[in-house]
Amino acid sequence: MKIGLQIPDFTTPDGPPRLGADLAMVARTADEGGFEFIAVMDHFFQIRGVGPAEREMLEAYTTLGYLAACTSRAKLVTLVTGAVYRNPGVLAKIVTTLDVLSGGRAWLGIGAAWNEEESRGLGVPFPPVAERFERLEETLQIWSATATRARTGASTTSSTGR
Repeated sequence: MKIGLQIPDFTTPDGPPRLGADLAMVARTADEGGFEFIAVMDHFFQIRGVGPAEREMLEAYTTLGYLAACTSRAKLVTLVTGAVYRNPGVLAKIVTTLDVLSGGRAWLGIGAAWNEEESRGLGVPFPPVAERFERLEETLQIWSATATRARTGASTTSSTGR
């Protein structure tokens, strides 16, 4: 059996000034304890099931990059990236960069996205469900080729130019 750690809440007793140090301690403990992966949510604001929107929520890929520097063996993954949050080629570049810098530990967790309220809160377009699933399908179709090109820095574009 493999065990992973999801960090869904970044609110700590000492608040934002200690958040980085506290997060690093949690990640190092999980990594040294043999956890298979460390995951964070790809949300802009805290989700209702965990806490109020005003609570601390870090950007997922910046956080995973920080965790990559704090750990040495655990896989790094989002649970899950909304396909509409980032251009498919840019997402491939982000994740492959994380993969290279972490020594091959990045995983992509991806879905169609569901939280319209948070998307609107930051001005991120949130299309109807059918279009979100089309975007997910497009991302999955171009992922392999784009990820390979993104690792080398070559130019990438999607079929829709997004």
